[in-house]
Amino acid sequence: MIERARVKGAGQICYGDIAIFTGAMPKEYPASPKAQQLQESKKQRLTYILVVSSLCIAFYVLGAWQNTTLPKPVGNSADITRVGCDPTTATAQSSGSGSVPSFGPGSGEALDFDAHHRLIINDTDAGAELQQFPACPLNFSEYTPCEDRTRGRRFDRGMLVYRERHCPGKDEQIRCLIPAPPGYMTPFKWPKSRDYAYFNNIPHKELSIEKAVQNWIQVEGDKFRFPGGGTMFPHGADAYIDDISKLISLSDGTIRTAVDTGCGVASWGAYLLKRNIIAMSFAPRDTHEAQVQFALERGVPAIIGVMGKHRLPYPSRAFDMAHCSRCLIPWHQHDGLYLAEVDRILRPGGYWILSGPPINWKTHYKGWERTKDDLKQEQDKIEDVARSLCWKKVVEKRDLSIWQKPKNHLECANIKKTYKTPHICKSDNPDAAWYRQMEACVTPLPEVSNQGEVAGGAVEKWPERAFKVPPRIRRGMIPGLDAKKFDEDNKLWEKRMAYYKRIIPIAENRYRNVMDMNANMGGFAASLVKYPVWVMNVVPVNSDRDTLGAIYERGFIGTYQDWCEAFSTYPRTYDLLHADNLFSIYQDKCDITDILLEMDRILRPEGTAIIRDTVDVLTKVQAITKRMRWESRIMDHEDGPFNPEKVLMAVKTYWTAKASEEQN
Repeated sequence: MIERARVKGAGQICYGDIAIFTGAMPKEYPASPKAQQLQESKKQRLTYILVVSSLCIAFYVLGAWQNTTLPKPVGNSADITRVGCDPTTATAQSSGSGSVPSFGPGSGEALDFDAHHRLIINDTDAGAELQQFPACPLNFSEYTPCEDRTRGRRFDRGMLVYRERHCPGKDEQIRCLIPAPPGYMTPFKWPKSRDYAYFNNIPHKELSIEKAVQNWIQVEGDKFRFPGGGTMFPHGADAYIDDISKLISLSDGTIRTAVDTGCGVASWGAYLLKRNIIAMSFAPRDTHEAQVQFALERGVPAIIGVMGKHRLPYPSRAFDMAHCSRCLIPWHQHDGLYLAEVDRILRPGGYWILSGPPINWKTHYKGWERTKDDLKQEQDKIEDVARSLCWKKVVEKRDLSIWQKPKNHLECANIKKTYKTPHICKSDNPDAAWYRQMEACVTPLPEVSNQGEVAGGAVEKWPERAFKVPPRIRRGMIPGLDAKKFDEDNKLWEKRMAYYKRIIPIAENRYRNVMDMNANMGGFAASLVKYPVWVMNVVPVNSDRDTLGAIYERGFIGTYQDWCEAFSTYPRTYDLLHADNLFSIYQDKCDITDILLEMDRILRPEGTAIIRDTVDVLTKVQAITKRMRWESRIMDHEDGPFNPEKVLMAVKTYWTAKASEEQN
């Protein structure tokens, strides 16, 4: 028993598994050789553990530092090199105007997750082994799926229903890549693009002939030139806007967002930009061939749209100013339906500007080939509708008339005693606009406590407005958002934009038309305000909360969209697409292949896509992009390699339809 005894500690002797407390400190005896050997072994183990732990910590810190520090693109950042992807990927012919960006470290490998992630996502082509999507025939070069004129003919022509959105059913959907026309060139850079475009990019001379007297557009050799004229401003939009600015202030930052109904080639919006006013210009796809396509080719915000039976896809209280210059919208008909819709989307205190028939009819009635009585009756009816909406007429001078929406509805109750129609809307959500029918009613404004208060809250002047907490968030009108989260989001996008700038040439004037496909609070757009770009902020109708009203309150523009359907634009109209967790929203709602094919349709050749999502989703997305003639690479999150969210950087390669396909 004595041989099995060992010292456990002060006053404790252990025999086998039994401890006996002696109650006193034992005397120290010279250690036996066996005890010395045991102590030496413990020291060695402790030293080994410390060394290994130190090395692990050192390599962790070194690895994290290397993966979060990305050098700038190699070479001239304005003409950076193609991404070094799979050598088996077909290379595309360059347009000569720029090359495809490389991403991240110049010689680094793409992050490869193919062998480790097998998340099932709704994709009918899941079994296809990198089979390339075919090119569509050349007659699809300007295909707009939801505004297809052949399909539109099936619908009622009354109230222009046949020119509203009518998307293809499953049996009508196509799965091919929309080709650029032969000879397609990368558009001119802004601001030259405002005045010039390549003829081969939009080979239509119709407007240059039909609108020759009005100076919409002219053909000069292999280019189009845009003199800035319009139906009511043949001497140029710049001079026309100067006339407006003499009647209401356009220079103090109070007016920032505008909507142009029936925009033509968007010259009004183009010349407002130098006054720091951004306009959402829209027009239908009609006999005025490709007018919205021309606008976007110029680098001016525009979208295909029409005032028919459905609400415009914008929230209530969105725009500081609305404009119609001979837009041919029957404002006086349908119980004032269309003016009531303008009232819905105008901010309290916002302006509506009308030029063209019937304004100044005494001067123009012969040129318009209408009688004085007819034009006078039309104007009288418009005046009545405006009063019934509680608007005040500010001024009428020569060809311009301007009305103003009230700041609140405190006095509107008295006005409605005289004007019974349109009635006050009973709808509980004035922001609901996706496939929601218009109503001939007055959209009620949020309540106020005094006559001088702006209903819903006042906004700051531009540019401070971009970074101030929007009233909808400040007042708690959007569930889950508050001022703290708004400020955190601004800081987040400042960090993310710094990361993006190290990978793609955002600051080099390579991009002009930008779309944020899941805009949230508009932080991505806010991080780009100092660059010569504009952003179409899209809020998916399937998202958890509606933030589009807050985005407009920040002084940005955007629209609602269901990404299971096509966007209302022409092919090749955006330079940069940004999709933040978009595919996580839609992976159980529709086929992500169709969303990616739609992205390919609207992205210009050599345009860039940034897609943020989980690794599982991105590996699936990347597999599909390889079939679309895109070059791509999965990058680490800006916080480093241990964040499960990654960033897919992709470039659409340059290719066009064959010249032999051109139609005579």
